[in-house]
Amino acid sequence: MRDTRESRLLLVLLVVIAFALITVDIRGGEESPVDGARRAAATVFGPVENSVASAVDPVGNAIGAVRDSGERHNRIAALERENAALKTRLGSDDRNRSRVRELDNLLRKAGAGQYGIKAAEVVAIGSAQGFSWTVTIDAGANDGIKRDMTVINGDGLVGRVTTVGPSTSTVLLANDPDFTVGTRMEKTDELGFATGQGDRPLSVQFLNGKARIKPGDRLVTFGSQADKPFVAGVPVGEVVRVDPSGGELTKNVFVRPYASFSKLDVVGVVVQAPRTDPRDTVLPPKPKPEPTVTVTVTPTPTAGPSGGPSTAPNAQPQDPAVRDENDPADQPAANDPAGDE
Repeated sequence: MRDTRESRLLLVLLVVIAFALITVDIRGGEESPVDGARRAAATVFGPVENSVASAVDPVGNAIGAVRDSGERHNRIAALERENAALKTRLGSDDRNRSRVRELDNLLRKAGAGQYGIKAAEVVAIGSAQGFSWTVTIDAGANDGIKRDMTVINGDGLVGRVTTVGPSTSTVLLANDPDFTVGTRMEKTDELGFATGQGDRPLSVQFLNGKARIKPGDRLVTFGSQADKPFVAGVPVGEVVRVDPSGGELTKNVFVRPYASFSKLDVVGVVVQAPRTDPRDTVLPPKPKPEPTVTVTVTPTPTAGPSGGPSTAPNAQPQDPAVRDENDPADQPAANDPAGDE
């Protein structure tokens, strides 16, 4: 269409008509004279709009899905981080509860023996290249730790301090082959010397080769002069085997230590010895033996051939003065004076 005077007039006329229709439609509301035309247009163009929307919606949904997928991924990642943190916290809580129990047992042992202790944590074990059984604890000279102090835990003797640094110390464990401690047997007071054997039971040699020793007997530390390196009364272990002396002056006794050297965590360094020897008071109470159940069975008499009671070994003997008239053995003989009466 060419731009002429007539075309411009037609465009102006169409614009005026459009404004007039809009004004009439707005003023008429629901009773507008063009309402029918609008409905007809909706009937005609509605399906076209739906088709276009159906064609466009997958694209929009895909974009929304990608956006939502990113949001879901972020939410899942956040939840995974929260779960990991929760598991770590729960694991830490379990570890803390275990350490609290160990510390509680340690304090009970120290209280029973009246030991003044400095609690510490095992932070390292001896080097794999070395031949000694040692651990490193997080307490040193700054904490009052000195060389040749006794180290215990909630079970019993752990070892002695050999090297002291400002904030850490090295402890030689009781199962080290170079470790020796004087021992005293519970109740009998038999003295001996316990030596470490690595992952095997401690070897104890008693001074009295004729001492009566049996599995289950328990030992404590005898104590050293000036309480260094060992204080008295610390539980050492329980006898598990006794070998004959074989002509030697002493007999070999093998003792299972109370402390588990592969599970050390919280320990205590005895910085103050007790005023008096605690003797056997630090030993754990012995378990009470279970009562033995005795069952008594009473045999029931069985019936004899004639239906009467059987002549079992536990049957009552018959009175000889009572005779059975039906039993020929109880009938008097022909020449029996008693039968003539």
